[in-house]
Amino acid sequence: MNTQATPSPQFYLTAPAVCPYLPGEMERKVFTHLVGPRAAEMNDLLTQGGFRRSQNIAYRPACESCRACISVRILANEFEPARSMKRVLAANRDIVSTIYPAQPSTEQFSLFRRYLDDRHQRGGMSDMSALDYAIMVEDTHVNTRIIEYRERVPGSGISAEPKGELLAVALTDMMSDGLSMVYSFFNSGLEKRSLGTYMILDHIHRTQTLGLPHVYLGYWVKGSSKMGYKTRFQPQEHLTPRGWERFDPEKDG
Repeated sequence: MNTQATPSPQFYLTAPAVCPYLPGEMERKVFTHLVGPRAAEMNDLLTQGGFRRSQNIAYRPACESCRACISVRILANEFEPARSMKRVLAANRDIVSTIYPAQPSTEQFSLFRRYLDDRHQRGGMSDMSALDYAIMVEDTHVNTRIIEYRERVPGSGISAEPKGELLAVALTDMMSDGLSMVYSFFNSGLEKRSLGTYMILDHIHRTQTLGLPHVYLGYWVKGSSKMGYKTRFQPQEHLTPRGWERFDPEKDG
C-alpha cells in the first residue's frame, strides 16, 4: 500500500521582465500551481506567506536587487474608518453589494473593458478579451467569489437580484483568516464616489462580520503612486523578513 504523503508543491522562477512599478528595475517571480484537493489550504498558507493568486497560480516577487514589493494586510478587527472614509461610505449609501459564485458575465466584462481603457491602456491586461476575463474569474481551485456593487433602483424594495447599474466588481478569495482582494475594477468616471476605497471598506466590514482578522490587499511599493492608497487603511501589517509587523505610517510612510 502506498503511504507516501501528498507531494509538496513545485516552485518555478520566471525570467526577468521590466518592472511595472519602478523605472529602471527588472522583476522576477517565484510561482507554483494551485490545483487539487489541497489548493484552498495551500492558498491560505501561501497568501499568509506573501504570495498572491492569479487564476490557478500563486506567485510572489523574487527580484535579485530589489525588495520594494511588500505584502499588506489590514487588521480588520481593529479598524475604524477615518473621517474621509466615512464620507465615502455616506456617498455610496445607495449602493447594494451582492456576493455570487465566481462566474463571469457580459455586463461585468463590459465594465472591466471600460476600466482597463480608462486606467490601464498600457498595462499587461490591456488587450484582454472576453475569454481572457472569463478565465481570470473561473480558473480557480479555491473558495473564490464575485462581489457586484450596484446602484439601488428607487422604489425597488428588497430584491433577490438587484437590477441597478453595475458600478464595481471585486474578485475575492474567502480564506480561513479573512478575505483576499484578488482583483477589482469599477466605473472610473464616478470619481466623487471613490469606488476603489469603498470596495476596500466593504471588504473590511464583511471580514468583521465573519469574525475574521485580515483583509489582504496584495503588494505595496513605497514610492509608487499606483500603490499609495493601500497604506491609508490603518492599522495594518506588512510582511518583513521578521514576519508580519505592524506598520507605522509616520515612521515608514
